[in-house]
Amino acid sequence: MGFLADKCIFKLLTREVISSCKQFSCGYDDLDEYFLKDSPLWADQMYGKTYCFVLKDDPQTIVCAFSLSNETIRVDLLPSSRKKQFLKTIPKDKRIRRYPAVLIGRLGVDVKFSNKGIGTELMQIIKFWFIEPDNKAAVRYLAVDALNNPHTMNYYEKNGFVCLFKDEEQEASSSRLKLPLKTRYMYFDLIDVIRK
Repeated sequence: MGFLADKCIFKLLTREVISSCKQFSCGYDDLDEYFLKDSPLWADQMYGKTYCFVLKDDPQTIVCAFSLSNETIRVDLLPSSRKKQFLKTIPKDKRIRRYPAVLIGRLGVDVKFSNKGIGTELMQIIKFWFIEPDNKAAVRYLAVDALNNPHTMNYYEKNGFVCLFKDEEQEASSSRLKLPLKTRYMYFDLIDVIRK
């Protein structure tokens, strides 16, 4: 299937896992700090859960990690042109003001495993996880506040995510944020996976 499926074990990233593993670094200090220090605190407050894949033959090596929490995409706050774009695949009689989503709060691949397609495989796993019949909650979208840099934006775009707002100016205005934006809000429609 792929490296993660064949060579790794899926785990909840707990304090015990963190303390038993070798240093994990995805090359961004903020992300590294989140995974190694902040993620257990977020879990304690029930704000999100963080997961990882470790090597089967070396369980002290974290290959990649990601965090998830609940989210809603509020189309009632979108400018009309973007609202139309978002709603075009939803039947009129099924339209609502907020749509259920899962927020990918953080996602990182250890630098020792970067540029090997692991990030793309991880995103496929996340997508399929939420369309499984035994999934406990209904979710239509994956959402992310992607770091606003070419590398990160390209990763999410390659994996089918689109920006909720047409450009940074529109997002800043609608969200009352200052330019330049540190992140861009993006989403992926899980129904696209089901239709394929």
